[in-house]
Parts: sequence; C-alpha cells; structure tokens
Amino acid sequence: QVQLVESGGGLVQAGGSLRLSCAASGLIFRMYSMGWFRQAPGKEREFVAAISRSGINTQYADSVKGRFTISRHDANKMVYLQMNTLEPADTAVYYCAADDRLRGTARPSSDYDYWGQGTQVTVSS
Repeated sequence: QVQLVESGGGLVQAGGSLRLSCAASGLIFRMYSMGWFRQAPGKEREFVAAISRSGINTQYADSVKGRFTISRHDANKMVYLQMNTLEPADTAVYYCAADDRLRGTARPSSDYDYWGQGTQVTVSS
C-alpha cells in the first residue's frame, strides 16, 4: 500500500531552520506531484508548498514564500521542505501529500490522494 512518512520535525528557536523529509513507497513516485500542508492547533489544514511531477513547477503559500523551499529526489522517492527563518506562526503539524495530476501543482487538500501521518514543528520565540 501507499505510505508517506515524514521526518525532520522538532523544536527550534525563531530564526532557525529545519529540513523536513517525506519518504514515499508503494507508488510510482515520478507520477505524482507532491505537496506539504500544515495544521496548527484549532486551525484548518493549510497549503504550504507543492512541486510538480517534473520538479520544474513549484508554488508556495504567501506566508512562506522566500523562506521555504520544496524539492524532490525521484530516484530516492523523497520530497523535502527546507524551512529557513522560522517564526512562531510556523508551529504546526506538517503533512506530506501526493497528487496524481498530470501537470502542475494544486493547493486544495481535496486534490491530494495520499497523506502522511505528519511531523510536529514547534518554533519558540
């Protein structure tokens, strides 16, 4: 079965960096665009970043643009989220997701077919 397993979360001070990883199995990874979402306590899940099948197209939420970078390594079936200049508002559970669209990337969580279990990111002030 399809599994997406996130790692790399933790506690970091404001201004610090973390790199999240997502390992995929049970799917033809190169056939999926990949996304990162997050959910803070008491809030809805929100889009963070996405990368297309080819890796050429990416998109970001305005709140993370210029600070976060999404990338993928198809041979290793991995997707990454490099997070720099972290802020307390970035505190959330971060989820990796896979979308089988042919082209481009998607923001709505409903477009995604598979989800990981999440990894906690906590940014202290």
